[in-house]
Amino acid sequence: IDLDTAKKELEEFIPHVRSISDSSIRKMAGRDLTRFKQFKKQGISVRFGRFSQKENDQIRKNVEEFLSITGIDSAEKLLFTSRYPEEKETISRLKANNLFCEKLSEGIPRPWRLIYYRARKMFDSNNYKGRYTKEEKEKLKKYHALHGNDWKKISEMMSRSNLSVAMKYSEIKSAINYGPWSKEETQKLMQAVEEVIRKRIETEDAESLSSSTKSHRDLLIDREKLCQKLPWTEIEAKVGTRYWRQCKQKWTTILTKKMTKGQQLYRGTKALQAKINLIKRLHEMELEDSNEVNWEELRHIIGDVPRAYVQAKFYKLKVTCVPLWRKKSFSEIIDYLFEKKLPELEAKL
Repeated sequence: IDLDTAKKELEEFIPHVRSISDSSIRKMAGRDLTRFKQFKKQGISVRFGRFSQKENDQIRKNVEEFLSITGIDSAEKLLFTSRYPEEKETISRLKANNLFCEKLSEGIPRPWRLIYYRARKMFDSNNYKGRYTKEEKEKLKKYHALHGNDWKKISEMMSRSNLSVAMKYSEIKSAINYGPWSKEETQKLMQAVEEVIRKRIETEDAESLSSSTKSHRDLLIDREKLCQKLPWTEIEAKVGTRYWRQCKQKWTTILTKKMTKGQQLYRGTKALQAKINLIKRLHEMELEDSNEVNWEELRHIIGDVPRAYVQAKFYKLKVTCVPLWRKKSFSEIIDYLFEKKLPELEAKL
């Protein structure tokens, strides 16, 4: 199909498709459009964000089945073919002849590109090597000075994954401040957030709204846009002295203070009651995966706060109260909190 038709048809499943490059849209039209339509018939919507445990298991199953069909002897050879130059031609032919794209994405309602990136992250032997040494950090700076943002080349030189070296460089590229935020830093952060949100709204306005409605849209920025996912690496670059995760945490703090008008909603007995309500509600939901939680709904348990604030409080709750929480599934964590921690909190209240 032609490009305009592809954009129109994909827009039903990916609202922001017009901000994607034309070459990516052409690939999505070939790899994703038919799958998306099939999922729609089944009443399944296209998903974004963090992958669920069920989706991760499906990726593992798809990879294992493809390996058994083709005889390729490892997931690393399948997903990182360029690391094996002597076998590259054979592996590439097997992938093409056995419909690698279709097989990898089977049963997963997401864009193929995201599934492929997730699979590479899961099966990359270079992705689980622990903390960077001081020597590795110096090497990373040197390699970046020589090769710029060619993360593929740098990752090969350092035997680390592409994502790992890119994220680590983002963290160490400048003098990161770990102390209290200065007034100037806070102002830079707020200005950076405003810039990216206004840029996003202007793009949407240009595509879907007449100029007469733009002034009204500005009035809706605070509630509709401030809590949405923001491009934190871009905001990090604008702030200059803070790592992206620090920017995200600080923004959640600022937003919480604005929305609550400075009230202490999570102190003393209020905090105890909020924890109790949160555990009870999560237990009632009977969900198997944290990605299925509607945090927007749960935020009212604490008060008028951003969803990220509630997620942060739940994270702290499981880390401090659930032993070996990393080895437990989401449902096991909730059951532990409900059976062991809830009675203790109620008694304390």
